[in-house]
Amino acid sequence: MHAVRRSIIVTALLAGVLGTTVVRAEKADQAPAEAAVGDSSLSAETLYLFLLGEIAGARGHLDVSVRAYLQLARSTRDPRVAKRAAEIALFARDMGAAAEAARLWNEIDPDSAEAQRVLTGVLMRTGARIEELEAHLAKALAGAGVRLPQHLLGLNGAMARVENKQAAREVIDRVTEPYLTQPEAHFARAHAAFNANDTAGAQGHLDRALERRPDWEPAVMMKAQLLQHERPDEAIALLGDYAARHPDSHQAKLALARSLAAVKRYKDARDAFDAVLESSPDDSDALNSSALLSMQIEDWPAAERRLHELLRANPDNGDRIRLLLGQVAAARDNDTLAEQYYRAVGSGDEQIQAQFLLARLQSKHGEYDLARQTLHAIEGDEDVLRRARVAEAQVLRDAERYQEAYDLLDEELQRSERDPDLLYETALLAERLGRTDVMEGRLRMLLDVNPDNAHALNALGYSFADRGVRLDEAYSLIKRANELAPEDPFILDSLGWVHFRKGEHGRALELLRQAYDQRSDPEIAAHVGEVLWAMDRRDEARRIWSEASERHPDSKELKEVIGRYAQ
Repeated sequence: MHAVRRSIIVTALLAGVLGTTVVRAEKADQAPAEAAVGDSSLSAETLYLFLLGEIAGARGHLDVSVRAYLQLARSTRDPRVAKRAAEIALFARDMGAAAEAARLWNEIDPDSAEAQRVLTGVLMRTGARIEELEAHLAKALAGAGVRLPQHLLGLNGAMARVENKQAAREVIDRVTEPYLTQPEAHFARAHAAFNANDTAGAQGHLDRALERRPDWEPAVMMKAQLLQHERPDEAIALLGDYAARHPDSHQAKLALARSLAAVKRYKDARDAFDAVLESSPDDSDALNSSALLSMQIEDWPAAERRLHELLRANPDNGDRIRLLLGQVAAARDNDTLAEQYYRAVGSGDEQIQAQFLLARLQSKHGEYDLARQTLHAIEGDEDVLRRARVAEAQVLRDAERYQEAYDLLDEELQRSERDPDLLYETALLAERLGRTDVMEGRLRMLLDVNPDNAHALNALGYSFADRGVRLDEAYSLIKRANELAPEDPFILDSLGWVHFRKGEHGRALELLRQAYDQRSDPEIAAHVGEVLWAMDRRDEARRIWSEASERHPDSKELKEVIGRYAQ
Protein backbone atom coordinates (compact mmCIF):
# COMPACT_ATOMS: atom_id res chain seq x y z
CA MET A 1 0.00 0.00 0.00
CA HIS A 2 2.79 2.44 0.94
CA ALA A 3 4.71 1.61 -2.24
CA VAL A 4 1.66 2.32 -4.40
CA ARG A 5 1.02 5.63 -2.62
CA ARG A 6 4.64 6.70 -3.04
CA SER A 7 4.39 5.91 -6.74
CA ILE A 8 1.36 8.18 -7.06
CA ILE A 9 3.16 11.02 -5.26
CA VAL A 10 6.22 10.71 -7.49
CA THR A 11 4.06 10.73 -10.63
CA ALA A 12 2.19 13.86 -9.46
CA LEU A 13 5.38 15.70 -8.66
CA LEU A 14 6.91 14.78 -12.00
CA ALA A 15 3.77 15.93 -13.83
CA GLY A 16 4.06 19.32 -12.15
CA VAL A 17 7.78 19.94 -12.48
CA LEU A 18 8.74 17.77 -15.44
CA GLY A 19 5.53 18.30 -17.35
CA THR A 20 7.12 18.69 -20.78
CA THR A 21 9.02 15.44 -20.34
CA VAL A 22 5.85 13.56 -19.41
CA VAL A 23 4.02 15.05 -22.41
CA ARG A 24 6.90 14.09 -24.66
CA ALA A 25 6.71 10.51 -23.35
CA GLU A 26 2.95 10.28 -23.79
CA LYS A 27 3.22 11.33 -27.42
CA ALA A 28 5.24 8.20 -28.13
CA ASP A 29 3.39 5.18 -29.49
CA GLN A 30 4.12 3.30 -26.29
CA ALA A 31 1.96 3.22 -23.17
CA PRO A 32 2.94 5.94 -20.70
CA ALA A 33 4.51 3.49 -18.24
CA GLU A 34 6.61 1.88 -20.97
CA ALA A 35 7.68 5.29 -22.24
CA ALA A 36 8.72 6.32 -18.74
CA VAL A 37 10.95 3.32 -18.49
CA GLY A 38 12.29 3.72 -21.97
CA ASP A 39 12.88 7.51 -21.99
CA SER A 40 16.29 8.30 -20.58
CA SER A 41 15.02 11.59 -19.09
CA LEU A 42 12.73 9.56 -16.84
CA SER A 43 15.37 7.08 -15.89
CA ALA A 44 16.08 5.94 -12.39
CA GLU A 45 18.77 8.64 -12.18
CA THR A 46 16.22 11.35 -13.10
CA LEU A 47 13.79 10.16 -10.46
CA TYR A 48 16.59 9.96 -7.94
CA LEU A 49 17.82 13.50 -8.65
CA PHE A 50 14.31 14.89 -8.50
CA LEU A 51 13.53 13.26 -5.16
CA LEU A 52 16.95 14.14 -3.81
CA GLY A 53 16.47 17.81 -4.71
CA GLU A 54 12.99 18.02 -3.16
CA ILE A 55 13.75 16.07 0.01
CA ALA A 56 17.08 17.80 0.63
CA GLY A 57 15.44 21.19 0.15
CA ALA A 58 12.60 20.30 2.54
CA ARG A 59 15.16 19.28 5.18
CA GLY A 60 17.20 22.45 4.77
CA HIS A 61 20.14 20.90 2.92
CA LEU A 62 20.05 23.57 0.23
CA ASP A 63 23.52 22.87 -1.16
CA VAL A 64 22.52 19.28 -1.95
CA SER A 65 19.19 20.44 -3.42
CA VAL A 66 20.93 23.02 -5.66
CA ARG A 67 23.42 20.47 -7.06
CA ALA A 68 20.67 17.93 -7.70
CA TYR A 69 18.45 20.39 -9.55
CA LEU A 70 21.31 21.78 -11.61
CA GLN A 71 22.23 18.29 -12.76
CA LEU A 72 18.56 17.56 -13.47
CA ALA A 73 18.21 20.78 -15.50
CA ARG A 74 21.28 19.92 -17.60
CA SER A 75 20.00 16.43 -18.37
CA THR A 76 16.30 17.19 -19.01
CA ARG A 77 16.67 20.67 -20.54
CA ASP A 78 13.20 21.37 -19.18
CA PRO A 79 12.65 25.17 -18.66
CA ARG A 80 10.61 24.54 -15.52
CA VAL A 81 13.39 22.49 -13.99
CA ALA A 82 15.91 25.22 -14.86
CA LYS A 83 13.61 27.81 -13.28
CA ARG A 84 13.31 25.68 -10.15
CA ALA A 85 17.09 25.29 -10.02
CA ALA A 86 17.54 29.07 -10.27
CA GLU A 87 14.96 29.71 -7.55
CA ILE A 88 16.54 27.26 -5.10
CA ALA A 89 20.02 28.59 -5.83
CA LEU A 90 18.87 32.18 -5.22
CA PHE A 91 17.18 31.13 -1.98
CA ALA A 92 20.42 29.41 -0.94
CA ARG A 93 22.37 32.53 -1.99
CA ASP A 94 24.55 30.38 -4.23
CA MET A 95 25.00 33.02 -6.91
CA GLY A 96 27.34 30.92 -9.05
CA ALA A 97 24.76 28.14 -9.33
CA ALA A 98 21.98 30.69 -9.81
CA ALA A 99 23.86 32.23 -12.75
CA GLU A 100 24.40 28.84 -14.36
CA ALA A 101 20.74 27.86 -13.90
CA ALA A 102 19.49 31.22 -15.21
CA ARG A 103 21.74 31.02 -18.28
CA LEU A 104 20.48 27.51 -18.97
CA TRP A 105 16.89 28.67 -18.53
CA ASN A 106 17.42 31.49 -21.06
CA GLU A 107 19.11 29.10 -23.49
CA ILE A 108 16.23 26.60 -23.28
CA ASP A 109 13.43 29.22 -23.38
CA PRO A 110 14.82 32.36 -25.09
CA ASP A 111 11.34 33.96 -25.34
CA SER A 112 10.76 33.97 -21.58
CA ALA A 113 10.77 37.52 -20.24
CA GLU A 114 10.87 36.12 -16.70
CA ALA A 115 13.99 34.10 -17.50
CA GLN A 116 15.65 37.21 -18.91
CA ARG A 117 14.77 39.28 -15.83
CA VAL A 118 16.13 36.61 -13.50
CA LEU A 119 19.37 36.30 -15.44
CA THR A 120 19.83 40.07 -15.53
CA GLY A 121 19.25 40.26 -11.78
CA VAL A 122 21.68 37.41 -11.09
CA LEU A 123 24.33 38.97 -13.30
CA MET A 124 24.00 42.22 -11.36
CA ARG A 125 24.16 40.52 -7.99
CA THR A 126 27.25 38.60 -8.99
CA GLY A 127 28.99 41.81 -10.03
CA ALA A 128 28.99 41.04 -13.71
CA ARG A 129 30.63 43.62 -15.91
CA ILE A 130 28.33 46.15 -17.54
CA GLU A 131 29.44 44.83 -20.93
CA GLU A 132 28.07 41.38 -20.12
CA LEU A 133 24.75 42.86 -19.04
CA GLU A 134 24.58 44.92 -22.22
CA ALA A 135 25.32 41.91 -24.39
CA HIS A 136 22.62 39.89 -22.63
CA LEU A 137 20.02 42.65 -23.06
CA ALA A 138 20.91 43.22 -26.71
CA LYS A 139 20.59 39.48 -27.41
CA ALA A 140 17.24 39.34 -25.60
CA LEU A 141 15.88 42.27 -27.62
CA ALA A 142 17.14 40.84 -30.91
CA GLY A 143 15.29 37.58 -30.26
CA ALA A 144 12.13 39.11 -28.79
CA GLY A 145 10.05 39.03 -31.99
CA VAL A 146 6.48 40.13 -31.37
CA ARG A 147 7.30 40.61 -27.68
CA LEU A 148 9.75 43.41 -28.47
CA PRO A 149 7.55 46.21 -27.01
CA GLN A 150 7.23 44.36 -23.69
CA HIS A 151 10.98 43.68 -23.59
CA LEU A 152 11.73 47.35 -24.23
CA LEU A 153 9.40 48.40 -21.43
CA GLY A 154 11.13 45.98 -19.08
CA LEU A 155 14.66 47.33 -19.64
CA ASN A 156 14.69 49.73 -16.71
CA GLY A 157 13.34 47.11 -14.35
CA ALA A 158 16.07 44.75 -15.53
CA MET A 159 18.73 47.41 -14.85
CA ALA A 160 17.28 48.52 -11.51
CA ARG A 161 20.14 47.01 -9.47
CA VAL A 162 22.83 48.93 -11.34
CA GLU A 163 23.92 51.59 -8.85
CA ASN A 164 25.52 53.83 -11.47
CA LYS A 165 22.37 55.22 -13.08
CA GLN A 166 24.28 57.11 -15.74
CA ALA A 167 26.01 53.89 -16.80
CA ALA A 168 22.63 52.14 -16.86
CA ARG A 169 21.25 54.93 -19.01
CA GLU A 170 24.10 54.60 -21.49
CA VAL A 171 23.48 50.85 -21.76
CA ILE A 172 19.76 51.38 -22.41
CA ASP A 173 20.51 54.06 -24.98
CA ARG A 174 22.85 51.72 -26.86
CA VAL A 175 20.65 48.59 -26.80
CA THR A 176 17.57 50.56 -27.94
CA GLU A 177 19.40 52.20 -30.86
CA PRO A 178 18.11 49.67 -33.47
CA TYR A 179 14.50 50.10 -32.31
CA LEU A 180 13.89 53.85 -32.35
CA THR A 181 10.84 53.47 -34.57
CA GLN A 182 9.18 51.92 -31.51
CA PRO A 183 7.66 54.36 -29.00
CA GLU A 184 8.57 51.91 -26.24
CA ALA A 185 12.27 52.47 -27.00
CA HIS A 186 11.92 56.21 -26.34
CA PHE A 187 9.85 55.47 -23.25
CA ALA A 188 12.64 53.23 -21.93
CA ARG A 189 15.16 56.00 -22.66
CA ALA A 190 12.96 58.51 -20.83
CA HIS A 191 12.89 56.34 -17.71
CA ALA A 192 16.65 55.85 -17.85
CA ALA A 193 17.20 59.59 -18.25
CA PHE A 194 14.94 60.35 -15.30
CA ASN A 195 16.75 57.77 -13.14
CA ALA A 196 20.01 59.55 -14.08
CA ASN A 197 18.50 62.89 -12.91
CA ASP A 198 18.14 64.31 -16.43
CA THR A 199 14.53 65.50 -16.32
CA ALA A 200 14.85 67.58 -19.49
CA GLY A 201 16.26 64.60 -21.38
CA ALA A 202 13.44 62.41 -20.09
CA GLN A 203 10.84 64.90 -21.30
CA GLY A 204 12.49 65.01 -24.74
CA HIS A 205 12.29 61.23 -25.08
CA LEU A 206 8.66 61.25 -23.95
CA ASP A 207 7.85 63.82 -26.63
CA ARG A 208 9.44 61.56 -29.24
CA ALA A 209 7.46 58.58 -27.94
CA LEU A 210 4.26 60.63 -28.25
CA GLU A 211 5.18 61.68 -31.78
CA ARG A 212 5.18 58.00 -32.72
CA ARG A 213 2.10 57.12 -30.67
CA PRO A 214 0.00 60.21 -29.94
CA ASP A 215 -2.08 60.08 -26.75
CA TRP A 216 -0.20 57.04 -25.47
CA GLU A 217 -1.37 57.05 -21.87
CA PRO A 218 1.81 55.79 -20.10
CA ALA A 219 3.87 58.50 -21.83
CA VAL A 220 1.29 61.19 -21.04
CA MET A 221 1.17 60.13 -17.39
CA MET A 222 4.94 60.14 -17.03
CA LYS A 223 5.28 63.51 -18.76
CA ALA A 224 2.69 64.99 -16.40
CA GLN A 225 4.53 63.52 -13.43
CA LEU A 226 7.78 65.16 -14.55
CA LEU A 227 6.10 68.51 -15.19
CA GLN A 228 4.40 68.43 -11.79
CA HIS A 229 7.61 69.24 -9.92
CA GLU A 230 8.69 72.33 -11.86
CA ARG A 231 5.71 73.42 -13.98
CA PRO A 232 2.60 72.13 -12.23
CA ASP A 233 0.24 74.31 -14.27
CA GLU A 234 1.47 72.63 -17.46
CA ALA A 235 1.01 69.20 -15.88
CA ILE A 236 -2.56 70.07 -14.93
CA ALA A 237 -3.28 71.44 -18.43
CA LEU A 238 -1.84 68.28 -20.03
CA LEU A 239 -3.86 65.96 -17.81
CA GLY A 240 -7.03 68.04 -18.13
CA ASP A 241 -6.81 68.01 -21.92
CA TYR A 242 -6.10 64.27 -22.02
CA ALA A 243 -8.92 63.46 -19.58
CA ALA A 244 -11.36 65.57 -21.62
CA ARG A 245 -10.50 63.65 -24.79
CA HIS A 246 -10.41 60.29 -22.99
CA PRO A 247 -13.27 60.42 -20.48
CA ASP A 248 -12.95 56.68 -19.80
CA SER A 249 -9.36 57.00 -18.58
CA HIS A 250 -9.53 56.39 -14.85
CA GLN A 251 -5.78 56.87 -14.57
CA ALA A 252 -5.85 60.34 -16.17
CA LYS A 253 -8.74 61.59 -14.06
CA LEU A 254 -7.08 60.33 -10.89
CA ALA A 255 -3.73 61.92 -11.82
CA LEU A 256 -5.47 65.22 -12.58
CA ALA A 257 -7.21 65.22 -9.20
CA ARG A 258 -3.97 64.49 -7.35
CA SER A 259 -2.10 67.19 -9.28
CA LEU A 260 -4.72 69.77 -8.35
CA ALA A 261 -4.52 68.75 -4.71
CA ALA A 262 -0.72 68.99 -4.79
CA VAL A 263 -0.91 72.70 -5.72
CA LYS A 264 -3.62 73.28 -3.09
CA ARG A 265 -6.41 73.95 -5.55
CA TYR A 266 -8.64 72.14 -3.12
CA LYS A 267 -12.04 72.96 -4.63
CA ASP A 268 -10.91 71.95 -8.13
CA ALA A 269 -9.24 68.84 -6.74
CA ARG A 270 -12.41 67.83 -4.90
CA ASP A 271 -14.45 68.26 -8.09
CA ALA A 272 -11.89 66.19 -10.01
CA PHE A 273 -12.12 63.35 -7.49
CA ASP A 274 -15.90 63.57 -7.79
CA ALA A 275 -15.46 63.08 -11.55
CA VAL A 276 -13.49 59.92 -10.80
CA LEU A 277 -16.35 58.71 -8.61
CA GLU A 278 -18.90 59.21 -11.39
CA SER A 279 -17.37 56.28 -13.25
CA SER A 280 -15.94 54.42 -10.23
CA PRO A 281 -18.36 55.07 -7.36
CA ASP A 282 -16.75 52.48 -5.07
CA ASP A 283 -13.18 53.76 -5.42
CA SER A 284 -12.19 54.03 -1.75
CA ASP A 285 -9.18 56.25 -2.39
CA ALA A 286 -11.25 58.73 -4.40
CA LEU A 287 -14.04 58.69 -1.79
CA ASN A 288 -11.53 59.34 0.97
CA SER A 289 -9.86 62.17 -0.97
CA SER A 290 -13.20 63.78 -1.85
CA ALA A 291 -14.27 63.65 1.79
CA LEU A 292 -11.02 65.14 3.13
CA LEU A 293 -10.97 67.88 0.50
CA SER A 294 -14.60 68.72 1.25
CA MET A 295 -13.58 69.11 4.88
CA GLN A 296 -10.64 71.29 3.83
CA ILE A 297 -12.93 73.68 1.94
CA GLU A 298 -15.55 73.42 4.73
CA ASP A 299 -18.22 71.90 2.51
CA TRP A 300 -19.57 69.94 5.44
CA PRO A 301 -22.67 68.38 3.77
CA ALA A 302 -20.53 66.99 0.95
CA ALA A 303 -17.93 65.74 3.43
CA GLU A 304 -20.60 63.96 5.47
CA ARG A 305 -22.13 62.36 2.37
CA ARG A 306 -18.78 61.08 1.10
CA LEU A 307 -17.79 59.74 4.50
CA HIS A 308 -21.01 57.72 4.73
CA GLU A 309 -20.33 56.34 1.25
CA LEU A 310 -16.79 55.50 2.33
CA LEU A 311 -18.06 53.76 5.45
CA ARG A 312 -20.32 51.56 3.31
CA ALA A 313 -17.51 50.81 0.86
CA ASN A 314 -14.83 50.28 3.50
CA PRO A 315 -16.41 49.16 6.79
CA ASP A 316 -13.12 47.70 8.04
CA ASN A 317 -11.83 51.27 8.41
CA GLY A 318 -14.89 52.30 10.38
CA ASP A 319 -13.16 53.82 13.41
CA ARG A 320 -11.20 56.32 11.33
CA ILE A 321 -14.31 57.27 9.34
CA ARG A 322 -16.44 57.72 12.48
CA LEU A 323 -13.71 59.95 13.90
CA LEU A 324 -13.92 62.14 10.78
CA LEU A 325 -17.72 62.12 10.89
CA GLY A 326 -17.51 63.37 14.46
CA GLN A 327 -15.29 66.25 13.36
CA VAL A 328 -17.72 67.13 10.58
CA ALA A 329 -20.64 67.07 13.00
CA ALA A 330 -18.73 69.32 15.42
CA ALA A 331 -17.93 71.75 12.60
CA ARG A 332 -21.65 71.89 11.83
CA ASP A 333 -22.35 72.66 15.52
CA ASN A 334 -24.11 69.33 15.98
CA ASP A 335 -22.19 68.52 19.13
CA THR A 336 -24.60 65.80 20.27
CA LEU A 337 -24.01 63.84 17.06
CA ALA A 338 -20.28 64.53 17.23
CA GLU A 339 -20.16 63.04 20.73
CA GLN A 340 -22.03 59.94 19.52
CA TYR A 341 -19.49 59.41 16.78
CA TYR A 342 -16.53 59.94 19.12
CA ARG A 343 -17.92 57.43 21.63
CA ALA A 344 -18.47 54.89 18.82
CA VAL A 345 -14.77 54.83 17.92
CA GLY A 346 -13.66 51.46 19.19
CA SER A 347 -9.92 51.12 19.69
CA GLY A 348 -6.37 52.07 18.79
CA ASP A 349 -5.01 55.48 17.90
CA GLU A 350 -8.39 56.59 16.58
CA GLN A 351 -10.00 55.98 19.97
CA ILE A 352 -7.32 58.05 21.72
CA GLN A 353 -7.86 60.87 19.24
CA ALA A 354 -11.63 60.58 19.75
CA GLN A 355 -11.16 61.01 23.50
CA PHE A 356 -9.13 64.17 22.94
CA LEU A 357 -11.84 65.56 20.68
CA LEU A 358 -14.58 64.55 23.11
CA ALA A 359 -12.78 66.42 25.90
CA ARG A 360 -12.57 69.47 23.65
CA LEU A 361 -16.35 69.32 23.10
CA GLN A 362 -16.99 69.01 26.82
CA SER A 363 -14.72 71.96 27.52
CA LYS A 364 -16.54 73.99 24.86
CA HIS A 365 -19.78 73.46 26.78
CA GLY A 366 -18.21 74.49 30.08
CA GLU A 367 -18.02 70.91 31.38
CA TYR A 368 -14.44 71.41 32.46
CA ASP A 369 -14.28 68.79 35.19
CA LEU A 370 -15.88 66.20 32.89
CA ALA A 371 -13.38 67.08 30.16
CA ARG A 372 -10.51 66.54 32.60
CA GLN A 373 -11.98 63.17 33.62
CA THR A 374 -12.11 62.17 29.95
CA LEU A 375 -8.45 63.10 29.54
CA HIS A 376 -7.43 61.31 32.75
CA ALA A 377 -9.05 58.11 31.39
CA ILE A 378 -6.77 58.06 28.34
CA GLU A 379 -4.30 55.17 28.35
CA GLY A 380 -1.15 55.02 26.29
CA ASP A 381 2.59 55.47 26.23
CA GLU A 382 4.40 58.43 27.80
CA ASP A 383 3.98 60.54 24.67
CA VAL A 384 0.20 60.02 24.71
CA LEU A 385 0.03 60.85 28.42
CA ARG A 386 2.08 63.99 27.87
CA ARG A 387 -0.37 65.05 25.15
CA ALA A 388 -3.20 64.43 27.61
CA ARG A 389 -1.59 66.73 30.15
CA VAL A 390 -1.15 69.43 27.51
CA ALA A 391 -4.82 69.01 26.56
CA GLU A 392 -5.81 69.27 30.25
CA ALA A 393 -3.93 72.54 30.45
CA GLN A 394 -5.99 73.74 27.47
CA VAL A 395 -9.17 72.83 29.36
CA LEU A 396 -7.95 74.81 32.36
CA ARG A 397 -7.16 77.72 30.08
CA ASP A 398 -10.70 77.54 28.62
CA ALA A 399 -11.95 77.71 32.21
CA GLU A 400 -9.74 80.80 32.68
CA ARG A 401 -7.81 78.93 35.37
CA TYR A 402 -4.57 80.16 33.87
CA GLN A 403 -2.35 79.69 36.91
CA GLU A 404 -3.38 76.01 37.28
CA ALA A 405 -2.78 75.45 33.57
CA TYR A 406 0.62 77.13 33.79
CA ASP A 407 1.63 75.14 36.87
CA LEU A 408 0.60 71.85 35.25
CA LEU A 409 2.68 72.45 32.15
CA ASP A 410 5.56 74.06 33.98
CA GLU A 411 5.87 70.89 36.05
CA GLU A 412 5.82 68.89 32.83
CA LEU A 413 8.51 71.17 31.42
CA GLN A 414 10.85 70.29 34.28
CA ARG A 415 10.96 66.75 32.87
CA SER A 416 11.51 67.96 29.30
CA GLU A 417 13.28 71.29 29.56
CA ARG A 418 13.54 72.00 25.84
CA ASP A 419 10.30 70.42 24.66
CA PRO A 420 8.98 72.73 21.89
CA ASP A 421 5.29 72.18 22.59
CA LEU A 422 5.65 72.80 26.31
CA LEU A 423 7.78 75.90 25.78
CA TYR A 424 5.16 77.28 23.41
CA GLU A 425 2.15 76.52 25.60
CA THR A 426 3.73 77.85 28.80
CA ALA A 427 4.73 81.02 26.94
CA LEU A 428 1.12 81.67 25.90
CA LEU A 429 -0.09 81.01 29.44
CA ALA A 430 2.56 83.29 30.89
CA GLU A 431 1.27 86.07 28.65
CA ARG A 432 -2.26 85.45 29.96
CA LEU A 433 -0.88 85.87 33.49
CA GLY A 434 0.75 89.15 32.52
CA ARG A 435 4.24 87.67 32.78
CA THR A 436 5.49 88.94 29.42
CA ASP A 437 9.11 88.49 30.46
CA VAL A 438 8.54 84.74 30.98
CA MET A 439 6.57 84.56 27.72
CA GLU A 440 9.41 86.18 25.78
CA GLY A 441 12.04 84.02 27.47
CA ARG A 442 10.22 80.77 26.68
CA LEU A 443 9.63 81.73 23.05
CA ARG A 444 13.25 82.76 22.56
CA MET A 445 14.38 79.47 24.12
CA LEU A 446 12.09 77.69 21.67
CA LEU A 447 13.59 79.64 18.77
CA ASP A 448 17.07 78.63 19.97
CA VAL A 449 15.93 75.00 19.64
CA ASN A 450 14.16 75.60 16.33
CA PRO A 451 14.89 78.96 14.65
CA ASP A 452 12.35 78.20 11.91
CA ASN A 453 9.39 77.57 14.19
CA ALA A 454 6.80 79.72 12.43
CA HIS A 455 4.32 79.62 15.33
CA ALA A 456 6.88 80.80 17.87
CA LEU A 457 8.03 83.60 15.57
CA ASN A 458 4.42 84.64 15.06
CA ALA A 459 3.51 84.47 18.74
CA LEU A 460 6.45 86.62 19.81
CA GLY A 461 5.89 89.13 17.01
CA TYR A 462 2.15 89.35 17.64
CA SER A 463 2.73 89.92 21.36
CA PHE A 464 4.88 92.95 20.56
CA ALA A 465 2.42 94.22 17.92
CA ASP A 466 -0.63 93.81 20.12
CA ARG A 467 1.04 95.80 22.90
CA GLY A 468 2.28 98.38 20.40
CA VAL A 469 5.96 97.89 21.34
CA ARG A 470 9.08 97.07 19.32
CA LEU A 471 7.06 97.20 16.12
CA ASP A 472 10.01 96.90 13.76
CA GLU A 473 11.14 93.69 15.49
CA ALA A 474 7.52 92.49 15.56
CA TYR A 475 7.28 93.03 11.80
CA SER A 476 10.55 91.14 11.15
CA LEU A 477 9.45 88.19 13.29
CA ILE A 478 5.99 87.92 11.72
CA LYS A 479 7.30 88.43 8.20
CA ARG A 480 9.73 85.53 8.72
CA ALA A 481 6.87 83.39 10.05
CA ASN A 482 4.81 84.28 6.97
CA GLU A 483 7.67 83.27 4.67
CA LEU A 484 7.87 79.89 6.43
CA ALA A 485 4.07 79.32 6.42
CA PRO A 486 2.55 81.58 3.73
CA GLU A 487 -0.82 79.77 3.79
CA ASP A 488 -1.39 80.08 7.54
CA PRO A 489 -4.34 82.51 8.03
CA PHE A 490 -3.42 83.31 11.64
CA ILE A 491 0.10 84.36 10.69
CA LEU A 492 -1.40 86.43 7.87
CA ASP A 493 -3.71 88.00 10.46
CA SER A 494 -0.67 88.89 12.60
CA LEU A 495 1.06 90.43 9.60
CA GLY A 496 -2.00 92.57 8.91
CA TRP A 497 -2.21 93.54 12.56
CA VAL A 498 1.40 94.73 12.76
CA HIS A 499 0.80 96.88 9.66
CA PHE A 500 -2.23 98.35 11.44
CA ARG A 501 -0.17 99.12 14.53
CA LYS A 502 2.36 100.88 12.29
CA GLY A 503 -0.42 103.04 10.85
CA GLU A 504 -0.45 101.34 7.43
CA HIS A 505 -4.21 100.80 7.32
CA GLY A 506 -4.61 100.00 3.61
CA ARG A 507 -2.03 97.22 3.63
CA ALA A 508 -3.38 95.97 6.95
CA LEU A 509 -6.93 95.65 5.58
CA GLU A 510 -5.70 93.85 2.47
CA LEU A 511 -3.84 91.21 4.51
CA LEU A 512 -6.60 90.81 7.09
CA ARG A 513 -9.22 90.26 4.39
CA GLN A 514 -7.00 87.58 2.85
CA ALA A 515 -6.73 85.89 6.24
CA TYR A 516 -10.49 86.10 6.82
CA ASP A 517 -11.24 84.70 3.36
CA GLN A 518 -9.08 81.70 4.23
CA ARG A 519 -10.60 81.18 7.68
CA SER A 520 -13.68 82.84 9.15
CA ASP A 521 -12.20 83.03 12.65
CA PRO A 522 -13.87 85.46 15.09
CA GLU A 523 -10.58 87.05 16.19
CA ILE A 524 -9.65 87.76 12.56
CA ALA A 525 -13.13 89.24 12.04
CA ALA A 526 -12.57 91.45 15.08
CA HIS A 527 -9.33 92.74 13.56
CA VAL A 528 -10.89 93.39 10.14
CA GLY A 529 -13.66 95.40 11.74
CA GLU A 530 -11.26 97.36 13.93
CA VAL A 531 -9.19 98.41 10.89
CA LEU A 532 -12.36 99.37 8.99
CA TRP A 533 -13.48 101.44 11.99
CA ALA A 534 -10.13 103.24 12.08
CA MET A 535 -10.55 104.00 8.36
CA ASP A 536 -13.99 105.52 9.14
CA ARG A 537 -15.79 102.71 7.29
CA ARG A 538 -17.95 101.98 10.27
CA ASP A 539 -20.96 100.44 8.54
CA GLU A 540 -18.67 97.83 6.98
CA ALA A 541 -17.09 97.19 10.38
CA ARG A 542 -20.49 96.66 12.03
CA ARG A 543 -21.54 94.30 9.22
CA ILE A 544 -18.39 92.19 9.59
CA TRP A 545 -18.82 92.01 13.37
CA SER A 546 -22.51 91.17 13.09
CA GLU A 547 -21.97 88.37 10.59
CA ALA A 548 -19.13 86.92 12.67
CA SER A 549 -21.21 87.13 15.86
CA GLU A 550 -24.00 85.11 14.26
CA ARG A 551 -21.50 82.33 13.45
CA HIS A 552 -19.58 82.64 16.74
CA PRO A 553 -22.01 83.92 19.38
CA ASP A 554 -19.71 82.92 22.28
CA SER A 555 -16.58 84.66 21.00
CA LYS A 556 -15.03 86.77 23.75
CA GLU A 557 -12.81 88.62 21.25
CA LEU A 558 -15.82 89.79 19.25
CA LYS A 559 -17.80 90.79 22.32
CA GLU A 560 -14.86 92.80 23.63
CA VAL A 561 -14.20 94.70 20.39
CA ILE A 562 -17.89 95.38 19.75
CA GLY A 563 -18.19 96.65 23.30
CA ARG A 564 -15.33 99.07 22.72
CA TYR A 565 -16.47 100.47 19.38
CA ALA A 566 -20.03 99.71 18.34
CA GLN A 567 -22.09 100.27 21.43
